[in-house]
Amino acid sequence: MSEQARRRPPKPYRKPKKDPVRMLAFEALRAVDERDAYANLVLPPLLRKAREAGDFDGRDAALATELVYGTLRRQGTYDAIIAACVDRPLREVDPPVLDVLALGAHQLLGTRIPTHAAVSASVELARVVLGDGRAKFVNAVLRKISRHDLDAWVELVAPPYDEDPEDHLAVVHSHPRWVVSALWDSLGGGRAGIEDLLEADNERPEVTLVARPGRSTTEELAAATETLPGRWSPYALRMAEGGEPGAIEAVKEGRAGVQDEGSQLVALALANAPLEGPDARWLDGCAGPGGKAALLAALASERGAALLASEKQPHRARLVERALAGNPGPYQVIAADGTRPPWRPGSFDRVLVDVPCSGLGALRRRPEARWRRRPEDLDGFAPLQRGLLTEALRAVRVGGVVGYATCSPHLAETRVVVDDVLKRTGGAELIDARPLLPGVPALGEGPDVQLWPHLHGTDAMYLALLRRTA
Repeated sequence: MSEQARRRPPKPYRKPKKDPVRMLAFEALRAVDERDAYANLVLPPLLRKAREAGDFDGRDAALATELVYGTLRRQGTYDAIIAACVDRPLREVDPPVLDVLALGAHQLLGTRIPTHAAVSASVELARVVLGDGRAKFVNAVLRKISRHDLDAWVELVAPPYDEDPEDHLAVVHSHPRWVVSALWDSLGGGRAGIEDLLEADNERPEVTLVARPGRSTTEELAAATETLPGRWSPYALRMAEGGEPGAIEAVKEGRAGVQDEGSQLVALALANAPLEGPDARWLDGCAGPGGKAALLAALASERGAALLASEKQPHRARLVERALAGNPGPYQVIAADGTRPPWRPGSFDRVLVDVPCSGLGALRRRPEARWRRRPEDLDGFAPLQRGLLTEALRAVRVGGVVGYATCSPHLAETRVVVDDVLKRTGGAELIDARPLLPGVPALGEGPDVQLWPHLHGTDAMYLALLRRTA
């Protein structure tokens, strides 16, 4: 060491600066990874706490939300890019380090944040949460990532389409390969359709309101906040970006709610299916957390019908009670297992079973679900879905209608279930659901209906309507 170097005073220690926006985003990602939490449940209380502490304004909240959801949606693509920039398998990189790298990659490749700001902010976050040593690693990796834009990186890391179309689409559109394959089978058609669908899964969904009939109106909601009309449901309004549904009086009072338009259409189709004979008793056999039940209860009360809302899990049954509170018509909420029901066969005129499923139809809202689900999960849902539909057909009277719904387009959870139950039980027939969704285009050959994010702007809800014949 030279004499000059020995005389040079050491650099003063600089305490890392905490960036509240990126700290919050990192905390949310760790909760998703460590606790299998869902971002849509973790993020709101974190944002509320930051606002109450005076750390956040509206722009900060919007950036934190974008960082969390954008990173989760593009995780597969970012993992492939990060893997190309490190000298070890990703499984050997600590998960908190990967979260910081993914947040940095999203800022570099998925936002308009300037390169120097994205790198320096990510390195500073790494110093706070990981320490100086790993912050240097983060710095080196992000500087490599910053050499190319997203399109160039995808060109480098995605397998050629001609060699393996599903692997190519999985990397380009950030979905697991098995999900790409399943969605493609369900959708049918060529490359354009599946690419449109996968890209729609990566778009931020609109917040859609429902004005529960007889309790609020779309005019009331439109006067309370900036909205656009719903596309298909007469009770729907789409909120302007940045709107806060919880601040609307009708939502606070339960007279309106937040509900995807696809879910509204399912409830409306069941409610409007033609019946012969009485129309007095309705059942929602899988009612939690209560959105469809609240709409059905409002529709039933307008006709003088009563709704029984049944939910197996007591804590979810309590959510249903909250959703239905204040409904003017008769209703009851119970905690019961729909595969071992307490009601007598033939008790109802209309029955809805929106069955538990993989949730592959709601990947826009729960992007982490695509990385959490496995193909074998469908084997666990299959007996439950068949059992619930079988009991629903027993619960409805002859001439009554059952709606089988699921927020998944996977054929193993939709048509395969319906066809299997019809063959095994007999005494029921499919009726055409398409006329009960007036104005909605691209509903296929029927008689069942599959909605799609890229075609209808809704979650990928599936609906089959069955009439009991014997």
